[in-house]
Amino acid sequence: MGSTISDSDLKSLIDAAKNAASNSYSPYSRFAVGAAILCENGEVYSGCNVENAAYGSANCAERSAIFTAISAGCREVRVVVIYTPTESPAAPCGACRQVINEFGPDAEIVSTCKTEKVIRSRLSDLLPHAFGPKNLET
Repeated sequence: MGSTISDSDLKSLIDAAKNAASNSYSPYSRFAVGAAILCENGEVYSGCNVENAAYGSANCAERSAIFTAISAGCREVRVVVIYTPTESPAAPCGACRQVINEFGPDAEIVSTCKTEKVIRSRLSDLLPHAFGPKNLET
């Protein structure tokens, strides 16, 4: 898979995702997650997971970052970097994959962790045959 981002830009996104993970509110799962996204205009937005005692009201880091970006005017996500302070990287959950698909159906997804392990893929590989805006066109 060809990368859509330079090594220095990727490092900046990883640093932003790590910083976001440090703000995670995850008292129930104790699974801190940070995400940073790169929009089509070059802007970077980050977010962390925010849990809630009413579990269904929680929000993942990837969606927190995307919703912040959309609120600021971004409409196309190019790259999503996820960081977890674990031994192995974690790919986005199904709900996050669906939200990423809305704004970046071919976005590059980079999952990182506290070790050197990395998962790099395209959203289209993680969510084949996705349902999205084009399915609603008549």
